[in-house]
Amino acid sequence: MSNDLKIGLQYCMPKHLLTRLVGKLAAAKAGFLTTAVIKWFVRQYKVEMGEAKNPDPASYPTFNDFFVRELKDGARPINDEASVISHPADACVSQAGPIEQGRLIQAKGHTFDACELLGGDATLAEEFADGDFATLYLSPRDYHRVHMPCDGTLRQMIYVPGDLFSVNPLTAENVPNLFARNERVVCIFDTAFGPLAQVLVGATIVGSIETTWAGTITPPTGQSIRRWDYPAEGDQSVTIQKGAEMGRFKLGSTVINLFPKGAITFDESIVAGKATRMGESYAHQKVAIHNQEQSEIETV
Repeated sequence: MSNDLKIGLQYCMPKHLLTRLVGKLAAAKAGFLTTAVIKWFVRQYKVEMGEAKNPDPASYPTFNDFFVRELKDGARPINDEASVISHPADACVSQAGPIEQGRLIQAKGHTFDACELLGGDATLAEEFADGDFATLYLSPRDYHRVHMPCDGTLRQMIYVPGDLFSVNPLTAENVPNLFARNERVVCIFDTAFGPLAQVLVGATIVGSIETTWAGTITPPTGQSIRRWDYPAEGDQSVTIQKGAEMGRFKLGSTVINLFPKGAITFDESIVAGKATRMGESYAHQKVAIHNQEQSEIETV
């Protein structure tokens, strides 16, 4: 099948219907059939089951249970240096760099609007003006739980309805405004370096987006943007430590991080096509780096 045909089919297929159907099948307890599908998937996508807390495909009652499998203790050590921002997921860097004039690079020849990505909130988007972003693509073979890249207190969660195009590299290169047109859940955290946006982007046959504090956000889908505000303190506050799970995808998708101006500097290895492992160093807080350098000068 040609690339043009693959893209063209995505425009005309009933993506929401297909996705919900696949979601129901993935949640079904179908015994030996479920096990057969899981074993096929492991072979097809070369899933490393040796890392799983439970490596036996036959032990998972549903495909979804397999897809959001836990890893063995210690399989993803978290870089605990105070200045380090750690990778939130096993993924591949799609794009990373500065937010310029409110726009992020999607792929060569394509950009998209930060304000639109964040649900049309111009005031919120201004917090990330001239900052930095990274788009991380989770392939089918990856571990699909998403973790915190740093300590953070949840300020707001936003559900943004949208389309369900695939988010693979081919689609990113050919469908304009992809990440700002797909369904997504935007999570805004307050951190030691300022606000952090962690955006979970839905895609074709992504049956569910969940967070650890609110459970399943989608499905069901909606026709309007929904917002939930959270207090910084008290019984209703949500504070999550670096490396702790904050959400998960049932089938693959994309995580986008937005950072404020002057807050972080990406590691030199963060380039398009770079494979990432949850917990490894991703970026450094600039303030922390400055303080460390100043301390070394004073020591000398």
